[in-house]
Amino acid sequence: MLARAHTFTIDGLRTRHVSVEVDVRRGLPAFTVVGLADAAVREARERVRAAILNSGYEFPATRITANLAPGDLPKAGAALDLALACAVLAASGQLESARLDRYALFGELALDGRVRPSHGALAIAQATASAGLHGLILAGANAREAMLVERLDVAVAERLAGAVRVIGGGAGDALPSAVSRGRDAPDKRSGDLLDVRGQHHAVRALVIAAAGGHNCLFSGPPGVGKTMLAQRIGSILPPLTRSEAIEVARIDGIAGMPAAALARERPLRAPHHSITAAGLVGGAQRNRVGEVVLAHHGVLFLDELSEFSRPALEALRQPLEDGCVAIVRARHAAIHPTRFMLLAATNPCPCGYAGVGESCRCSEAELARHQRRLSGPLLDRIDVLAQFERERGDGVAAAPLISSRVARERVIAARERQAARLRAEDVALNALMDPRMLRSHVRLSDDGAMLLRGACERGMLSARGRDRVLRLARTIADLNGGERVARGDVAAAIALRVGDALAGNRAA
Repeated sequence: MLARAHTFTIDGLRTRHVSVEVDVRRGLPAFTVVGLADAAVREARERVRAAILNSGYEFPATRITANLAPGDLPKAGAALDLALACAVLAASGQLESARLDRYALFGELALDGRVRPSHGALAIAQATASAGLHGLILAGANAREAMLVERLDVAVAERLAGAVRVIGGGAGDALPSAVSRGRDAPDKRSGDLLDVRGQHHAVRALVIAAAGGHNCLFSGPPGVGKTMLAQRIGSILPPLTRSEAIEVARIDGIAGMPAAALARERPLRAPHHSITAAGLVGGAQRNRVGEVVLAHHGVLFLDELSEFSRPALEALRQPLEDGCVAIVRARHAAIHPTRFMLLAATNPCPCGYAGVGESCRCSEAELARHQRRLSGPLLDRIDVLAQFERERGDGVAAAPLISSRVARERVIAARERQAARLRAEDVALNALMDPRMLRSHVRLSDDGAMLLRGACERGMLSARGRDRVLRLARTIADLNGGERVARGDVAAAIALRVGDALAGNRAA
């Protein structure tokens, strides 16, 4: 007898439909699984057999062949167990086969028949809805994540018997109590800009970068507040929209960080400088995404930027420019979204004290080697360069420039102006405008155009740098509530764009 069940496997950030076809016929007892399954799926034979027997059902003492179609698609993970067990029960006449076509089944089976949660429940729920199936049956721990998908019947099955009951038309198990996990928990680390005393120039630069989604680099000696200020970026960014939150939750769920509710805080990823290029952009393993993908719709903070390996930093160039990363391996290719804001901090020299009186003892060769670690093409993709300086006298006791609450209100207002202006485009932030959009949406005043032209003629800006100055000037004008980009906006953008943030010149 033949039976078919529906499930899905996760391939990178994509979900692939899998039909579990089980044939039970006379012959010597055997259980064979075919269809390009990995070790975890092949081991499902023992889990399924024990779960069926320990749930009070009979395991057929016949020849059982299970095919995971399509046969040329690699299947990974133990989440196919539940579909495989239900298909075996249906093929052996212990479950009505026709009702299996209505549901997708997702979950790992314990030997006693319990259904264990698996990663990627939100992605599976979205795929189930897109496939037109009636509902999704999965473990209670995954249910709230799956219920984020609207107009989908999600049924809880804590045990194999519960899944059989739901397929037969019965009710699912009770939904377990919500447990706060992942990014939906309040973030206590973001702090407030009121904690930052002095460094007003850098605070303004951070607000401008947040308003337009611009990449930003802080440079200065140790202990001046670069990391402290960067860690407060989350307190001034606007909350995620529902569509963004769904996308973030999907990525988090596949990466093993599920949440019971949609997050409002934007992701903030801060990998250590020892990370490899594969760890940063992905590709180390088939279904593992990199930090640039986990930072999608949020911020990637790279502290001690000059300590990252050159290959890792150079790997950032495509994600920064294109908003996606293409991972190509011998047997696998995938494109992942990477729309994030890069925020980085670095010291101006190996000892960190270049430009601070006579404190620096680095040789010219050491300075040159340090600056070569940050390539020109990478720096050209950074819009805002902010130089930190040691506060003199009672500078650290000075009043803060702005609170995070006020800064966030300004950032949200500026982003609303951008979204309204770019509503006919595929983007909603100034930092994402291409040259055609710049020509359409950035109107310079006459003296502003003259100032920008002069900067280009003096060789201060490359072609890409000119476009980035225009984006930055448009954001400054949005913060100021201006319809046109004035000369002052262009001047401020040029100062932030070509500031001497990495020169590290020593005092004579």
